[in-house]
Amino acid sequence: MENVKTGTTTVGIVTKDGVVLATEHRASMETFIAHKVAKKLYKLDENIGMTTAGLVGDLQVLVRYMRAEINLYRLMREMLMPVGAAATLLSNILNERKFFPYYVGLIVGGYDNKGYHVFSIDAAGGAIEDKYASVGSGSLFVYGVLEDRWKDDISLDEGINLAIRGISAAMKRDAASGDGISVGTITKKEGFQELPKEEVEKRMKKMKLK
Repeated sequence: MENVKTGTTTVGIVTKDGVVLATEHRASMETFIAHKVAKKLYKLDENIGMTTAGLVGDLQVLVRYMRAEINLYRLMREMLMPVGAAATLLSNILNERKFFPYYVGLIVGGYDNKGYHVFSIDAAGGAIEDKYASVGSGSLFVYGVLEDRWKDDISLDEGINLAIRGISAAMKRDAASGDGISVGTITKKEGFQELPKEEVEKRMKKMKLK
């Protein structure tokens, strides 16, 4: 089952109030839909989250690595790991595996004492910080929505709706994306929070996406 690909559409958005991370739920094996409830949104610590795309086995290993290293950092230094440090750590892990690389595309987002951040990280270990990023087979459709609607002073609430709108657009055109949307927010006040399924569906209905 490690050959199962999550196909995937994921997105990360920096807002003035926090970071929004979102994914859909479908995992595929070529043209076969293997799972309809695949987990692609992960809490790494109170201040950091990650979205995943690629081979399920590779992704699950990387999540375990990152959680362990971030916990060790917090215990040894008595502070939360900065988002940039987490992105660099993940980049180094990916870059070390030359001959049999991890088949993944990742987004790391969160907050530290320098503000809110989103990094997109490719399978070769390249890490790029931006105000928004999308990874996965449906990312082109998401970027169309983000380019049209993102703004510098976007609020957290608007960012949540924008992420949902982008994932929804991808689900309508990308066969490897579908079966629902997960949304998480990361703020200095509340840390990592995942929106209830009912809240996501309520927002989709209000935006007439369902």
